[in-house]
Amino acid sequence: MFKDKEQFKKTFNDRFVTMHGKGIGEATENDVYQTLASMIREHVTSDWMHTRETYVHKRSKQVYYFSLEFLLGRFLYNNLLSLDVLGLVQESLRELGHELADLAEEEPEPGLGNGGLGRLAACFLDSLAALGLPGHGNGIRYQFGLFKQKIVDGYQVEVPDNWLKNGNMWEVRRADKAVDVPFGGHVWLEQHGEGYRIHHEPAEIVRAVPYDMPIVGYQNGVVNNLRLWSAESPFDDDEFLDRNKGNYKDLLAHKQSIQTISEFLYPDDTTYEGKVLRLKQQYFFVSAGLKSILQSHKKRNASLKHLGNIIAIHINDTHPVVSIPELMRILIDEEGFEWEEAWRVTKSVMSFTNHTLLAEALERWPVDMFRSLLPRIYMIVEEINRRFCKDVLENYPHLEKHMRDIAIISDGMINMANLAVVGTHSTNGVAQIHTEILKQREMRYFYEMFPLRFNNKTNGITHRRWLMLSNPLLSERISEAIGESWKQHPSDLQKLVKLAKDRQLQQDMASIKRENKLRLAELIKEENGIEVDPDSIFDVQVKRLHAYKRQLLNALHIHSLYYRLKEDKSFKMVPRTFIFGAKAAPGYHYAKEVIRYLNALATLINNDPDVNKFIKIVFLENYRVSLAEKIFPASDVSEQISTASYEASGTGNMKFMMNGALTIGTLDGANIEIRDEVEDKNIFIFGLTPQEVMNYKKYGGYSAYDQYSSQPELRRLIDSLVDGSLFGVGEFRMIYDSLLTYNDEFLILKDFMSYQQAQERIDRVYRNPELWYEMVICNIGKSGVFSSDRTIKEYANAIWNIKPVQV
Repeated sequence: MFKDKEQFKKTFNDRFVTMHGKGIGEATENDVYQTLASMIREHVTSDWMHTRETYVHKRSKQVYYFSLEFLLGRFLYNNLLSLDVLGLVQESLRELGHELADLAEEEPEPGLGNGGLGRLAACFLDSLAALGLPGHGNGIRYQFGLFKQKIVDGYQVEVPDNWLKNGNMWEVRRADKAVDVPFGGHVWLEQHGEGYRIHHEPAEIVRAVPYDMPIVGYQNGVVNNLRLWSAESPFDDDEFLDRNKGNYKDLLAHKQSIQTISEFLYPDDTTYEGKVLRLKQQYFFVSAGLKSILQSHKKRNASLKHLGNIIAIHINDTHPVVSIPELMRILIDEEGFEWEEAWRVTKSVMSFTNHTLLAEALERWPVDMFRSLLPRIYMIVEEINRRFCKDVLENYPHLEKHMRDIAIISDGMINMANLAVVGTHSTNGVAQIHTEILKQREMRYFYEMFPLRFNNKTNGITHRRWLMLSNPLLSERISEAIGESWKQHPSDLQKLVKLAKDRQLQQDMASIKRENKLRLAELIKEENGIEVDPDSIFDVQVKRLHAYKRQLLNALHIHSLYYRLKEDKSFKMVPRTFIFGAKAAPGYHYAKEVIRYLNALATLINNDPDVNKFIKIVFLENYRVSLAEKIFPASDVSEQISTASYEASGTGNMKFMMNGALTIGTLDGANIEIRDEVEDKNIFIFGLTPQEVMNYKKYGGYSAYDQYSSQPELRRLIDSLVDGSLFGVGEFRMIYDSLLTYNDEFLILKDFMSYQQAQERIDRVYRNPELWYEMVICNIGKSGVFSSDRTIKEYANAIWNIKPVQV
C-alpha cells in the first residue's frame, strides 16, 4: 500500500491539497482525519471490488447476517491494522505534526447499535472477513443512534446522537441499487388458470436506498460488505405535488413519515404508533435486503430452486424474523412457486439465533396491527400457522394441550420466536447453559418436535479490536512471550498458561496494567473531575442497565462497605475504584433509578474523607465502544453478576478476561464456560445455581422479607434507601419496593451474602501479587477459545455451509 514513510507523506500532502485547497500548515485535526480516511478508503475500494468479483467468479456460497443492530465502533484504527500499515502511518503522521490517536477522535462513532447484540454482530462481521469467509451484514442506516447519555444531578438525560451530521467517510451510497418496500393497503386474488394470482395495492411505498460500508479482513485482501438501508420517498417533490394537487403540507407530512423509519434505533414502543414504527423498521430492512440479494442472485442464476446451496440468511434475534414470510411471498407471488417448494427453499436458506431468556424480549405482535401494516405477509404467516398446527395435531397429538404456547398465532398475537423456529433449519443458543435452558424450558416442545434443529454456538469477541488494538502494550508483551502466531490463531494464547508462574512475566503484566490504569485515571479526571488511585483495585461493571444484570447488587455492596469504613476503625481493605458505565432505555424508569442511586452513592462517598481514601465511585457517562476500548485494558475485576439463568451469554466477560481482569460472577451465560476453562481457583464464583433460580421461579418458596429480617446489615442498607438517614425520606422508594414489596424478582438479597464473601476473597488475593498475576496470565491464556473466529468457524461449518475463499 505504502512502501515507506516518504511515499506516504508525499501522497498524504498531495491528497490534502486536492481535498481542502490549502496547505498542510492550515490543517485542522478534522481536515487531517478526512484526508487520511479518504486515502484508506480508496485503497480498500479496489480490494472491495476484487473480493466481490472473486465470490461471483468462484460461485461461492455467501451468508447475509440480518441484524437490527451493528455496534461497529470506529473504523480508522481497525482498517489500518487490517491493512498492516498502522505503525507506518502512526510514525509518518507524527513527523507531519499529528498524532493518530487525536485524529481517531475526529471519527464519529456509528450509532447503529445498543449493547451486546449489536457488538456481537460487529465482531462476527470482523471474523468473517478475517477468515476469508463470504459473509455480509444487512441492517438499517439510522440517522440517529440510540441516544447520547448525559448525567445531570445524578439523573440520566438523553440527547440525540447525530452521528451523521458531518457525514461518514466509510460509506458509499448506492442509489442505483434502491428498492421499493410496500406497506398497508389491501390484497386481492385474481383467477389465473387453475390457480390464483395475488395482487397487493399498498397504501404507502417507501424507497430503501442502500449505503455500503467495507468490512476489511485482517491482512488477507478480503473486504466484505455491510449494507445499511435508508428510508426515502419514491417520488421527487414535484412528482408528489402533482399527484396530490400541490398540497405542500402533505408533502412535508409524507417525507416526515418515511424518514422516521430509519431515523432512530429503537423508537419508543410504549405507544401504539411506536409499535407500528418498530414493525415497519423490521419489515423495511428485511424486505429491502431480500430483494437486493435475490436481484443479484438472479443475474447469475436462472433458478431459485436450489437457493439454499448458494445463499444463507441468518436471523440475529427475533427482529428480522419477518424475513421468513417475506421470502415465502417472493417465491410464491413473484416466482410462481407452489407452497411446499417455497417452504422447502425458505427453510434451507434461513437460520436463527436466539439471544434471550426474557419473555418480554421474545417479540409478539398484535394480529390487527400486523395485518393492517403487512396484509400479504399476514396471510402467509396465517397459512404457516395453519399448516404447523395441523402437523402438530397429526404427528404430536400429546402436544395439543400446549398449542397456545407453540402456535405462531395465539390469543390475538403473532409469536415471532415460534415462527423463527418453525421457519428455519437451525436454531442456536449462544452459551451452553443458555442452549440447554432453551431446549429444556423455553422451547422444550419445539425441541421435542425438531431436536436436530437445536444447537449451541457460544459467543465470541474479535481479539483484533479487543486486544491488539485496545491494548497494544499487552499484545506486544504476549508476542514476546509466545511469538505472534496467536494473532492469526487466537487459540495459541493457550501457550501463556505454562508461563503463569514466571515472575518476570507477572511483573511485566502488573506494569502494563498500571500503565493502562494511569491512562483511564487521566480520562476519569478529565471527564468526571474525580482523582482515582491507579494502585487501587479497578472494579468495573459496564453493560446495559437492566434489573437482571444486577448493578443494584454491586451498589448495595459498596453501600455496605461505606458503613463498615465509617463505623469500624479496625476494618481494612485494599483501596478500590468502582467504575460503572451503563445506559438505561428511555422508558425504563426503574433502571434510571438505579443510575440515580449509583450517582447518589458516588456523591456521598467521594466527598467523605473518612471513606474516600479507600473507595471511589465513578459513573462514566455515554458508555460506547470507544470508551470500552479504554476501560477493559485498565480493569482488575470484571463484574458479571446477573441472576443465574437470565443472561444468554455475555461478551463483556470475554473482553475483560482477554485483557487480564479477573471475573466475579454467577454461574450464568458464558461465565460457566469461562469457569470451566480457567478452573474455580482462577475465578470468583458466587450465588445461586441456574437450577436453584429456576426452581424458585417454578415452585416459589423465596421470601425477600425473610432475607431482610434475618440479616441486620442488609436490613439497614435497605431501610436507608427510604428512612432519610443518608438520602431524602422516601428517596429511593422504587428500589425499596422492588426488593420488598415485589419480592426481589432477581434474587439480589438471596445472593448478597455470597457476593460479599466473594468480594472479600478478591481483597485477600489481591494482596498477594504473585498469586493475582498468576491468575491473570491464566485467564488471558485461556481467553483464546472465546475469540469470535472460533464461533464463526462453527457457524460456517455447521449451519451456513460456507467455505473460505482465497482473494
